[in-house]
Amino acid sequence: MPLYRHDAEFAALPSETLDAWRAIPPAIASDCMNRAQAMGAQVKPLATGTRLAGQARTIACMAGDNMAIHAAMRLIRAGEVLVVAAGGHTGVALFGGLLAQSAQARGVAGLITDGAVRDVAEIREMGFACFAAGVTPAGPHKGFGGTIDGVISCGGCPVVPGDIVLGDDDGVAVVPLARAGHLLAECQAKIAQEEAALARLANDELLADQMGIPEPENLG
Repeated sequence: MPLYRHDAEFAALPSETLDAWRAIPPAIASDCMNRAQAMGAQVKPLATGTRLAGQARTIACMAGDNMAIHAAMRLIRAGEVLVVAAGGHTGVALFGGLLAQSAQARGVAGLITDGAVRDVAEIREMGFACFAAGVTPAGPHKGFGGTIDGVISCGGCPVVPGDIVLGDDDGVAVVPLARAGHLLAECQAKIAQEEAALARLANDELLADQMGIPEPENLG
């Protein structure tokens, strides 16, 4: 049962920096990264109104096995987010109520996976931020291993340990840590730009006019 960990230490961002990122919706972040770095639509919040922002602790699981998640609980730091690559397999839940209780007790900010979870009512009642591609009562095995702190693909999006993951009702976006400094300012400027556009909408100025979209050619 091979269980691996990469040597991928990353600096924890200051709390004020993470607070600033919590104000950035995933849609804004993705727009500022050329409409990229968003996970697929299958990765959704379990509860409406869920908001999540934190640095990623990455895990790659073998199909139907959550041994690596349990092992990662020894390593994860308060405020980090478990990002679990399950290869899109949703026939077996890799995370449930017991792990959610353990994660919450350790100050984990949330879980994101392109696999399945279970004990949904319990996780919702706890208020633990959870994004998943599916829900099933079928539980996992603990014998095939996995990898911790490697570069993964979750929901079709690359994630590197320490990257900033943002989640809300729209889904999840991933901000590469190496680009986070200048992207935060771009995201804040984008929000201000959209607020200005809303003000112009209130004055009856259509978005098409604001964006310079031409009139359609009349084909008769």
